Amino acid sequence: MINREGETIAVPINRGTGTSAANVRKIAEERIVPRAGEIDKTGEYPWDLLELFKQQDLLGLSVPEEYGGSGADMLTYCLVVEEVARACASTSLIIAAQELGLMPILLGGSEEQKRKYLPKIAKGEYICAFGLTEPNAGSDAGGIRTRARREGDEYVLNGNKCFITNGGIADVYVIFAKTGPDAGLKGISAFIVEKDIPGFSVGKQEDKMGIKGSATAELILEDVRVPAANLLKREGAGFGIAMQTLDMTRPGIGAQALGIAQGALDCAVAYARERKQFGQTIGSFQAIQFMLADMSTRVEAARQLLYKSASLIGNSKELGVAPSEVTRFSAMAKLFASDTAMQVTTDAVQILGGYGYMKEYPVERMMRDAKITQIYEGTNQIQRLVIEKCLVGD
Repeated sequence: MINREGETIAVPINRGTGTSAANVRKIAEERIVPRAGEIDKTGEYPWDLLELFKQQDLLGLSVPEEYGGSGADMLTYCLVVEEVARACASTSLIIAAQELGLMPILLGGSEEQKRKYLPKIAKGEYICAFGLTEPNAGSDAGGIRTRARREGDEYVLNGNKCFITNGGIADVYVIFAKTGPDAGLKGISAFIVEKDIPGFSVGKQEDKMGIKGSATAELILEDVRVPAANLLKREGAGFGIAMQTLDMTRPGIGAQALGIAQGALDCAVAYARERKQFGQTIGSFQAIQFMLADMSTRVEAARQLLYKSASLIGNSKELGVAPSEVTRFSAMAKLFASDTAMQVTTDAVQILGGYGYMKEYPVERMMRDAKITQIYEGTNQIQRLVIEKCLVGD
């Protein structure tokens, strides 16, 4: 682990290379920072950095060693995402989106499914994606219209998905569909769908405000025949798998937001030390000092909440933590860190003034990137509802 004073506490990430959080920071500074502006400008997926992450065994952090992964805990995963996001939010999604896509298989897959898919996912041979959102079903996951009809040893899937991260580049998708159209949430099931299966295609690639180097696309399923063996757990288990997945991956979005916020704070501090107005550096003005103090306080508060959440989730069984507490802390970490990222990046742009508004400086990109962290994997309004229900019950 690395604190902001630069002190390093060794946190092993995988058994293969001995990669540590300190090494991830070094990689980010040397290989990702120089690419971040270009990735944002061109909107091209950074295939070179995907290859780099493959070499460093960073694409299967939470996959147990028995399935070819690193067996890292939640805190280690969050540290890695934070350090990469501090350099480039788009690039951090290579790791975070892989985690989101593999988690339903890890949580709901059979032993056979795990052994078939997880080793290739962990090695980066398979890129994966999570297919829940639809044009008419975002926060209301129960409103999905994609259907799955059983025919012998197969399920026939029809429907559309939208805003799917890794859409078009993934090899394996976990698709959520209604097997019981009249059963509400209990009628949702989850299926592993491989990209080359007939009837499966990729539609529009989205042109986004931020995270431009991440592929986000529409998925189209027209009479897609999926083997019954690709059903996760059982019919009707899909909604539970989706919610458990988000409990486990929302801290990763919190880590992404925290990294963005820290990167923006670093830029603002450096600028305040150098920029002169009225014969002195702007960091000597109390108005700027107070802004930086508030930004730093928010970042550290978000960091502590995120790390507590990650540690709690990683040790929930040993600590006897109730599932509702895992859900609550996961939602709180994502909520607070993403709100912090939006506030801190906005303030960083303000401190840089006109320069902050120009693409020459990275805070403009960071502000655009920060916004999505308040939206995906559950909007922050939904996070507040989740937290309240964990506290009060419903």
